[in-house]
Amino acid sequence: MPTYDYRCETCGHQFEVFQGMNDPKLEDCPADECAGPVKRLLGTGAGVIFKGGGFYQTDYRSDSYKQGAKKESDSKKPAESKKESKPSKASGSGESAA
Repeated sequence: MPTYDYRCETCGHQFEVFQGMNDPKLEDCPADECAGPVKRLLGTGAGVIFKGGGFYQTDYRSDSYKQGAKKESDSKKPAESKKESKPSKASGSGESAA
């Protein structure tokens, strides 16, 4: 949730409020002895900067997802080693790699 800056148009009091983006704007000054109208000021915002080649949803997976993916990849390794052994049999059948 962002922080918004407000300024009272009557007394000049400036303050920050931590609000959700869909929350209604404040209308009254929170300062004692003043209930003047307030105006939300334009701010720089959070300033999120993305640097690098790219960001993907899979970059920040939960630990449970990572453990499941590791188990899945471990279960596939024996099948891959069988595939690797097949070409070596074919090379012994008379074909030369030269």
